[in-house]
Amino acid sequence: MQLPPHIHRHRVRFRECDPMGIVYHVHYLDWFEYARTEALRAAGVPYKDIEDGGLTLPVTHLEIDYKESARYDEEVLIETTPVLSDSTVRISCHYRVLRAENETLLATGRVDLCFFDPERGRPTRAPDDVIKLMSESA
Repeated sequence: MQLPPHIHRHRVRFRECDPMGIVYHVHYLDWFEYARTEALRAAGVPYKDIEDGGLTLPVTHLEIDYKESARYDEEVLIETTPVLSDSTVRISCHYRVLRAENETLLATGRVDLCFFDPERGRPTRAPDDVIKLMSESA
């Protein structure tokens, strides 16, 4: 079960770059988090609603494959595709970072998260409304 891809636009800020004007690698993780949050919000599943329901979404795995450098003041597109696991305990977000000007692929990535019940101290199924939403989008 997956949601359709969501595009988040971002202008590379000075503080995200090294002295050569190239984006420092760790900032891609920030971009992924922001794009993931906005993708879920656009689909009708704000993180805040999940947290207000008593669950958290800790990261269990991440990977990034850098292809080309993003640079200061460029506009980039972060494409996010959330995919719910068959067990409905995990959600993976697949990313493509593109240079907005010509859609050159700059990076790909994946972040896996699990629905976690902090009260019980263990992973749990996604909320029913999340499962329903993602099932309808498939």
